[in-house]
Amino acid sequence: MGAILPVFPLGTVLFPGLVLPLHIFEERYRTLVRDLVATTGDEPHEFGVVTLRHGSEVLSGDGDGEPPAGEPPVAAGQLYDIGCTAELRQVTELPDGRFDVVTVGRRRFRVLSIAADPHPYLTAEVEWLQDEEPADETAGLLAPRVLAAFRTYLDLLRPESEVLDQVPDDPTVLSHLIAATAQLTTDERQELLAAPDTASRLRTELRLLNREAGLLARVRAVPVPLSDLARPVSPN
Repeated sequence: MGAILPVFPLGTVLFPGLVLPLHIFEERYRTLVRDLVATTGDEPHEFGVVTLRHGSEVLSGDGDGEPPAGEPPVAAGQLYDIGCTAELRQVTELPDGRFDVVTVGRRRFRVLSIAADPHPYLTAEVEWLQDEEPADETAGLLAPRVLAAFRTYLDLLRPESEVLDQVPDDPTVLSHLIAATAQLTTDERQELLAAPDTASRLRTELRLLNREAGLLARVRAVPVPLSDLARPVSPN
């Protein structure tokens, strides 16, 4: 049997090491935050972030953002299989009971099933994905190529802005930063989150960045505003 983890369905893909601020307004997830804050011990206060296939936090309900009592917020088929835990780093409770929280991505997991659980919020049975080993020689060789492609992509995407001045030295951290920053589809981000190792993620990113840079270069060659031709940005 896998671990039981509280999960928060969102329209975004979280990567390890990346910061994710959240505004918690739905009552069942206010309860989740209160339960996590009340937890004692050395274990991190974390919950799973799983991405919705339809990009909306609430897929059922009576119009006020709250599903009927006893009804799970989502069904298993509406979630991607791979998620990442979010560790609470800062919690601010507002006067009306809502929360502003700051979380950081921590570890990846695979959703096995939606768990039958007495808690009002969603829980799932999950298996932890193996932690990535320190980047190997292949990843070290790929990282400069991917970074160069990322700089080219950013320069084409936002020519008036400053391209990255500081980037992480660690290939794994770099791969997660690029995955979270580039304007990719949700499916593409999920593919990167599920990559078995840093080298595989970097290879995929190199392919995606070269594709996007090629598209942007062709669009810029056409004498019309870029905003008229650019494809819709991913909701993440």
